[in-house]
Amino acid sequence: MDAIGWVATAIFAASYLCKEPATLRRTQALAALVWIAYGVALQSAPVIVSNVVVASLAAWSSLATAPAGQPASTESSPAGRST
Repeated sequence: MDAIGWVATAIFAASYLCKEPATLRRTQALAALVWIAYGVALQSAPVIVSNVVVASLAAWSSLATAPAGQPASTESSPAGRST
């Protein structure tokens, strides 16, 4: 059972090596899913519920992230550039 927790920890730690924000969030969502499995094995509601929240938010925000090369918002252009 401890192995599940260690795998979740390794996946979550590896998420910090991701260069793209959407990839980082998807990796964190995967780690949260493994944490949920760990919480189920422990029968720990706080572990399950907190990671359902994390997995949901990470998955949602990875889908809301703008594609690579696209600005995340439609605000004015960066300083020093004319439009």
